[in-house]
Amino acid sequence: MRGVGTGHVDSSLHRGVTASAQALISSAVDTSSLSCYSDFASLLITMSKMQSSSRASSDKLSLRSSAPSSVLAPRRATIYDRNVNRRAPDLALSAFAFLFSEMVQYSQKNVKGVQEMENKLSAYGYHVGQRVLELSAIREIKNAKRETRVLGLLQFINTTIWKAIFGKPADALEKSKDQEDEYMIIDNDPISNKYISVPKDMPSLDCASFQAGVIEAVMDGCQFPARVTAHSVPTDLHPLKTVFLVKLDPLVLERERYMR
Repeated sequence: MRGVGTGHVDSSLHRGVTASAQALISSAVDTSSLSCYSDFASLLITMSKMQSSSRASSDKLSLRSSAPSSVLAPRRATIYDRNVNRRAPDLALSAFAFLFSEMVQYSQKNVKGVQEMENKLSAYGYHVGQRVLELSAIREIKNAKRETRVLGLLQFINTTIWKAIFGKPADALEKSKDQEDEYMIIDNDPISNKYISVPKDMPSLDCASFQAGVIEAVMDGCQFPARVTAHSVPTDLHPLKTVFLVKLDPLVLERERYMR
């Protein structure tokens, strides 16, 4: 039976089965058993045909299922495949200075004045701030706390965000004595101004507008809309000292009064 069921039934197998059946019929003494032997031979042939047809259909099905629907090229690994919780090693200061100087030179093209130049740098920083806020929220998800007050959010920027980007917290956080809607983040030695030579035609340019854009992005992302500008306030001890003036939207002040 094992030999009958493997593959298709050829003519020699059919002849062998039929000859065996005829030999049994001719040697039989009892004529009443002739029909029994002939039925048995027919049954063997029918079963072999059924098994061969079922195997053929199953082979076609397996070949059809194993064939790939489409040939896809292997996907290359991207930055999005990396583990966000694994902190990358600190970037070399020289590499940051080179990239930032290229950014400044690129921003100089097709600008009409200092204000437009600072707006471009602020826009670049805004994009960076949006991504840093999202990354910080993912990394600190276990200890995450939504800030609902202005002072708490500014402290978060002053410490966590500043350290994540520049490797150290900002030097001070102050509230304006004259204006209720103004706060100041102070950096005595901003890394953006360290290796930048200001163009002669733009003596009042402050490249720390890049950091101002980062602060503004975080404020907007946390639903504390504000306008942030960078102001150079050099001193003898800190010639690169910069004050980032955070001017809050009136809606933020109204919410603060309601939560008191």
